[in-house]
Amino acid sequence: MEQEKRILLDCRDAALGYEGKPVWEHLSFQVHSGDYVCIVGENGSGKSTLVKSLLGLLKPLSGEIVRSPSLRSGAIGYLPQQTKAQKDFPATVTEVVCSGFLSGKGMRFFYTPKEKSTALMHMGKLGVLELKDRCYRELSGGQQQRVLLARALCAAGELLILDEPVTGLDPAAAQELYRTLEYLNKQEGIAIVAVTHDIRSALRYADHILHAGHGTYFFGTAADYLTSPWGKRFGGDEA
Repeated sequence: MEQEKRILLDCRDAALGYEGKPVWEHLSFQVHSGDYVCIVGENGSGKSTLVKSLLGLLKPLSGEIVRSPSLRSGAIGYLPQQTKAQKDFPATVTEVVCSGFLSGKGMRFFYTPKEKSTALMHMGKLGVLELKDRCYRELSGGQQQRVLLARALCAAGELLILDEPVTGLDPAAAQELYRTLEYLNKQEGIAIVAVTHDIRSALRYADHILHAGHGTYFFGTAADYLTSPWGKRFGGDEA
């Protein structure tokens, strides 16, 4: 029997922005357990502002973003855009993946056997277990993203938020990462919220689209998006 979907994030008539200047107004949408939501839109349309707000790093100017009790305890995995400094990080794959547990360690200076076992499980799930003793900066871009995804899974088991996860990857590595995300969503039941410029892939994998405009937005199913003025303008090739 299909499990009842729970509301993980509930954005209620929110205005989001900086220093009193909103880039989003009257934003309302929900993310349920098992959802796959892609956030698309032009540069400067507020996608990064939205991600920071969903993560709790930026408070709404008005309205509210309500998180489920499980997410309030920090159970959100986040995969940010990589910087050059991050790509050159001098640590082993195992150390990078285990660092996903840091927010829950408190004053402990070691990882528990359960945490180490969970990290190995996620590395195996994402096909990087054989790289566990390798230096992170020696890996390819695709391998690094899968390592960071394993790290994000250590931080959370219900929701992943990803910011342009395929940026800088070659087409084959990008498709492999998309297939991995599809597996985590469909088989593991993990909700995914991903910012992307790749509307074609968004329509292929996501069940909901949030399209950021300058001062306006669309939120709905991928099917509804294709028949909307937004979809006809930006996703016309898939219609």
